[in-house]
Amino acid sequence: MQRLNPSNNLIFTTFSFLIFLVTSLLSAQEMGFEEYNPKSTLVVPASEIVKAKFPFIDIHSHQRDMSVEALDGLIAHMDAMNEAIMVNLSGRSGASLKEKIDNINKSYPNRFVVFANVDFEGAKDMAWGEQAAAQLEQDIKNGAKGLKIFKSLGLRNKDANGNRLAIDDPRLDAIWAKCAEMGVPVLIHAADPKPFWDDMDANNERWLELKTHPRRKRTATDPAPFEQIIQEQHNVFRKHPNTKFINAHMGWHANNLDKLGELLDEMPNMSVGISAVIAELGRQPQHARAFFIKYQDRVLFGKDSWKPEEFPTYFRVLESNDEYFPYYKKYHAFWSMYGLNLPDDVLKKLYYKNALNLVPGLDTSLFK
Repeated sequence: MQRLNPSNNLIFTTFSFLIFLVTSLLSAQEMGFEEYNPKSTLVVPASEIVKAKFPFIDIHSHQRDMSVEALDGLIAHMDAMNEAIMVNLSGRSGASLKEKIDNINKSYPNRFVVFANVDFEGAKDMAWGEQAAAQLEQDIKNGAKGLKIFKSLGLRNKDANGNRLAIDDPRLDAIWAKCAEMGVPVLIHAADPKPFWDDMDANNERWLELKTHPRRKRTATDPAPFEQIIQEQHNVFRKHPNTKFINAHMGWHANNLDKLGELLDEMPNMSVGISAVIAELGRQPQHARAFFIKYQDRVLFGKDSWKPEEFPTYFRVLESNDEYFPYYKKYHAFWSMYGLNLPDDVLKKLYYKNALNLVPGLDTSLFK
């Protein structure tokens, strides 16, 4: 039997290792941006804020299940975070809304609020708008504390003729007027972030989000330019000065706070919620802090998706003076954030006082 040459084995092993090493290096060099997610080596003081400094109202939440059992489960998370009141924007209308409110009244009448919704699909004529306003009036009498407008209005809803239903369509005027008459706010989400309309190239900072969520890409004809949809929203604000509007996601102007400030100055009936834009605020701590102080009576706390584990990032941005910490969704924000260290009087307005001024019938005793 032929014996193996040890030197040949050594050469073979070394050669195999070199191939493995070169392959690994090439693989690392070919790693795409989707996979690249480095951990910072920066060592700085860090805060862990799992409970808000003051009781807060989440003006922007969504809960499909509002059964008594579901409410029991929500309360434990809310208490742990110091959340005093949750505003469920997915109240729907009619019997479905009334059932939700009945369940709240049976269990936690002062901890949950429901906003009604309008189904805009198939809007026909001015009479249609009057009928929708009449249903909304009944929903408010049944306990709804406001109206939530989803982004489908302006993006997807079509009228009876199959045309895109614009946010400022006159057939909807009766709905906005009814909210003013009943003294309830309208929380409205219009359009999407502007980069969704921009070219999907190396200059688009939402490239990763569009790559991983391709259905979010928009164009000037799918369904309309960003600027047009936002203008339609502002047209409604101006046309109905007695209606109180809460512009969700800071009206997609959290990346341009000077412009947002101009809009707030122009339209005194508009407030803004910070839901889903905390990463925009955390990357400009000095400018954002100055904005919150200047417009402290016009900004409301909101989170949007109900994920209790994500709330501490909001608390950390708003309350701490921390530096260079990550957001929880890389595809939303691949940059790091900084704390705004807001003054207590500003925090109180952001967390609950401004919401108490806009939403009728909330239990103020929860904030003493």
